[in-house]
Amino acid sequence: QVQLVESGGGLVQPGGSLRLSCAASGISFSMYTMGWYRQAPGKQRELVATITTGGRSNYADSVKGRFTISRDNAKNTVYLEMNSLKSEDTAVYYCNAKWGSSRWGQGTQVTVSS
Repeated sequence: QVQLVESGGGLVQPGGSLRLSCAASGISFSMYTMGWYRQAPGKQRELVATITTGGRSNYADSVKGRFTISRDNAKNTVYLEMNSLKSEDTAVYYCNAKWGSSRWGQGTQVTVSS
């Protein structure tokens, strides 16, 4: 059974930092491109960042220079380090695993507010 379990979300002030984690099970993790997506209220889900099996990363323009995606294949875990957070980063953040088809986690809420 495939499971992607996100953690690390919460409430943070503007300018603050958070680190999201996504622990995967039931898949050959190292063979999957992993990614983070987010969905704000009333908006469509959008790409935040992806990282390939070879470690190549890609970012949405809105988070470049502030967010860093990384993966630890030994721990079957992908991370999203988020710095200089803004109110517009407020959303539910979803972990994605893709190898042909996509698998999704249940999401973790990130709220940036003073």
